[in-house]
Amino acid sequence: MTDTAIAWDTYSRQRPERRPVNAAGETTWFNWTQYPDHGPGSELLRLPPGGRALDLGCGKGGNAAHLAAIGMRSVGIDVSTAQLHSAEERWECFTGLELHQVDAVSFLRETAEPFDAVYSVYGALWFTDPARLLPAVHKRLRPGGRLVFSQRPPVEGCYGCQASYIPRGPDEDPLVVKRWDYEPDAWEQLLAGHGYMDVRAMVLPAPPGPRTVGTLIVQARA
Repeated sequence: MTDTAIAWDTYSRQRPERRPVNAAGETTWFNWTQYPDHGPGSELLRLPPGGRALDLGCGKGGNAAHLAAIGMRSVGIDVSTAQLHSAEERWECFTGLELHQVDAVSFLRETAEPFDAVYSVYGALWFTDPARLLPAVHKRLRPGGRLVFSQRPPVEGCYGCQASYIPRGPDEDPLVVKRWDYEPDAWEQLLAGHGYMDVRAMVLPAPPGPRTVGTLIVQARA
């Protein structure tokens, strides 16, 4: 197991499971932000009926399962065995859902299947070098297909490759994974430079309450 997979297995054990239902009483739903019942849903992907979508860094599978539940061909990939085990246990009833343990760039380079949409919610688009990942995604999108991803906005002055620390026990050093942070206009330039069109990056404000950090959402078309 790679150091990255070990880090995300550790992270998985620290994260709660998705709620049984959301505020609307739904058993599956799509969520782009770090806040429950906040922000847009799967409509950002603009999937055709029965469309094929790829979740890069699907975690415990909630978003990918929702797409399968509404009739899409949904593929989720993750490097974490623990994350995928949780996804398989909860969402095994969805026949339209495929889950694979693999890193994003390897999967995109090895698969021959085209996708109508590729997305990442605090996933591989945040934790993979965009110089490697963006062209790999572009090759697998159908003409007009959508790339959409979300993550936290960058800290002012902290751009490019940064370190994220995943805590372990009190007597253990934290695990480290790399992430890539850019302002919205920098993301727009990066995607345009890799051949994407209609690129739009914006920060969705946090919902009312004590927390103030919004969510960066980036949308583009192949």
